[in-house]
Order: sequence, then C-alpha cells, then structure tokens
Amino acid sequence: MTHDPRTLPRTTSVCVHGAQFAPLRMMALEGQDSSGVVDLKPLMVGETMVLVEIFEQAGVAVPMHTHDDHESVVYLVKGRMHLVIGEEVFEARAGDTWRHPIGVPHSSVALEDCLAVEVKSPPRKTWNIGS
Repeated sequence: MTHDPRTLPRTTSVCVHGAQFAPLRMMALEGQDSSGVVDLKPLMVGETMVLVEIFEQAGVAVPMHTHDDHESVVYLVKGRMHLVIGEEVFEARAGDTWRHPIGVPHSSVALEDCLAVEVKSPPRKTWNIGS
C-alpha cells in the first residue's frame, strides 16, 4: 500500500488550542510554487473535513488551479482579496465567504494582508506537495 502525500492524519482530540500550532510556510500549492508569504495552520482534521487557518501577505497571487478530489469553503476574517472562481470575478472583504467547487478553476490575489479560515472536504493536503 503506497502512502498518499495528500492524506492528513486525523486529530485525536475533540478540542485543540490554535496557539499550540506553529505556522507552516507554504512553498507550493497543488504542485505550483508559491509567491510571497503564505503561512498556514491545519487546526483540526476530522473524518470528512479539515480546518485550516491561512495568512497571505498583501500581493500574494495564487495561480489558477483546480481541486479534483475535494471542495473548499473559505471565510475571510481580515483583509481584501481579488478572486476568480470559474467565470465569476469578485472582490472579497472581511466577513465574506466563498466556495471552490470540485474541478472548477480558481485563483486569487491578496489586496491587503489577509487572514482566512478554510474547510476542505474531504480533508486533503494541497500545500507543499511537489513543485
């Protein structure tokens, strides 16, 4: 049986304290090199989802990509972000939420320093896998 590098180990506790996690520097997303500072914390991994906190420095551009094995929902806690999801183009502000459907191309640009939380279902590690 081969190990799937996109599989995340389940969190064993039902409660975690976010401060216990050191941020991970994202070097690649879905096999594409990252530009700028992107730090993330995978906070909780359940059977069918993962919750990730993401900080993106102003100016970070996430290139167009798709997720073929999961969807995600993102809530922007702080900042402004330019987004393209399929045919839709919009600017998200703190308090806004959006979805990346399975197989739909999407990209983003952080217009300001941004803090977001993302839920991926099923749980998949999309960062720092190849480049």
